[in-house]
Amino acid sequence: MFRTHTCGELRLSDAGKEVTLAGWVQRIRDKGSLVWIDLRDRYGITQLFLQEGTGDPKLMEQARSFGREFVIQVKGTVIERESKNPNMPTGEIELRVSHFTLLNVSKTPPFTIEDMSDGGDDLRMKYRYLDLRRNPVRSNIELRHRMAMLVRNYMSDHDFLEIETPMLIKSTPEGARDFVVPSRMNPGEFYALPQSPQQYKQLLMVAGMDRYFQIVRCFRDEDLRADRQPEFTQIDCEMSFVEQDDVLDMFEGLTKHLFKEVKGLSFDNFPRMTWHDAMKYYGSDKPDIRFGMKFVELNEVAQGKGFGLFDNAELVVGICAEGCSEYTRKQLDALTEFVKRPQVGAGGMVYIKYNSDGTFKSSVDKFFSPDDLKRMAEKFNAKPGDLMLILCGEAMKTRKQLNELRLEMGNQLGLRKPDEYAPLWVIDFPLLEWDEETQRFYAMHHPFTAPNPEDEALIDDPSKWGDIRANAYDIVMNGVEVGGGSIRIHNRDLQNKMFHALGFTDEKAQEQFGFLMGAFEYGAPPHAGLAFGFDRLCSLFGGCETIRDFIAFPKNNSGRDVMSGSPSPIAQEQLDELQITLNVKS
Repeated sequence: MFRTHTCGELRLSDAGKEVTLAGWVQRIRDKGSLVWIDLRDRYGITQLFLQEGTGDPKLMEQARSFGREFVIQVKGTVIERESKNPNMPTGEIELRVSHFTLLNVSKTPPFTIEDMSDGGDDLRMKYRYLDLRRNPVRSNIELRHRMAMLVRNYMSDHDFLEIETPMLIKSTPEGARDFVVPSRMNPGEFYALPQSPQQYKQLLMVAGMDRYFQIVRCFRDEDLRADRQPEFTQIDCEMSFVEQDDVLDMFEGLTKHLFKEVKGLSFDNFPRMTWHDAMKYYGSDKPDIRFGMKFVELNEVAQGKGFGLFDNAELVVGICAEGCSEYTRKQLDALTEFVKRPQVGAGGMVYIKYNSDGTFKSSVDKFFSPDDLKRMAEKFNAKPGDLMLILCGEAMKTRKQLNELRLEMGNQLGLRKPDEYAPLWVIDFPLLEWDEETQRFYAMHHPFTAPNPEDEALIDDPSKWGDIRANAYDIVMNGVEVGGGSIRIHNRDLQNKMFHALGFTDEKAQEQFGFLMGAFEYGAPPHAGLAFGFDRLCSLFGGCETIRDFIAFPKNNSGRDVMSGSPSPIAQEQLDELQITLNVKS
């Protein structure tokens, strides 16, 4: 055997045992007559001990020849350490070495493989296989594995079948861009990599599978940022003969199960908020409800006072930051510059200080009397010591801008704590959203989402399409959408009306989705589903902002794997086989 124990396994109760370990040399401390080596594997670190004058004299020479990340096998006796280390599980013991075997040498690594590494992000991405040896990165991967196993066990216990769906599918133009794969055997034709298994899981419901799930890889060729990758993982689920409450109860239960098992946390029933209220009070369809600062609309008390920006605005709206009236002019100017950033897009910001002595100070004193400011403060339910921050303009844009300001204040005041969790369901999204540029409606979720039963008749009236609510739901955690789904359309006639609203001709709908529509003619049951973003869920449980930390081999923000050098050109012979001619502009 290469080893009898791992490097994280031995304890004081093992003292006196003859054992064999194998791993990587993390650190060597040479004190002349004494040498210590930290030997590391996936499970932990064991300290090796050598002393001149004891055992084979060649051992000291051999130990001093090792470098960082050399792979060695060691035999020896477990002994009690004189100087114990309470910060490591094996800190009460060390191994008195009797024999070394060098298994492989290593170049000096480009960064230190320790918890606090000296390597930057790009360097560690290039040598990801070395970065994965570090405890924080390895523990993220272990957390991901544990969560995947908990999901599988929970779903199996609730009668779900894990079923694999195809990776090479038909391209559909709706939604994000597809990654496409040329077919050598069918020249000029292409597969797409799935953005989700949506149509196949609906077909599984038509097939009578009743409850399906899959921890599945998905692909989207879209612009990237820290929380997006071109390939990502979903917990993909579908159920038959269910209504919205059935789906929410099932996957709220899964979420609670994960929190209980992984974090030791328990939750009451998750609150539910309509999309309309989320936008009205938080300016976001994924509000962070760990803290307050709900929006307060001020048109009634702020307009008609001669301040043109307010008077001409569709919406005047603000937030109240408790206890912040002592913000300095420098801090307020910084907040103004924050909302003016292109990413936020506001023209400016108005503030009102409710001083601790009961007086008011604002950036618009010449337009508003103390009584006017007091009426606005009453709208906010503000008290002495509070600070009110106000934006104005076109309603939807202004709400989104104020959402960014609210989150920034939450950050500044330490209210967005990564170890606190506030889950909720957002429901009743619009079914369709209008795009000014293309002058057409798009599905807010996807074309197979059913309308709210109360609004279903509105699909026959094009003038009402913007008013239809979807029978859809998102699960939101700390300002992040971690999952979403909907009740599906299972009736062919209703699905045809939906395609019509989205601008599909009958021919185009048949071309793109004919196999699904055909299946609906053979007794499709009522069904619904949901998909969690598994990478995002892991990052939330791990207390990190980026999903990249929880993916073994992630891409960078340009969609590149800097370790393997992909994407990359391919040989002309391969292009010729595929009958592809490149026309790349230099």
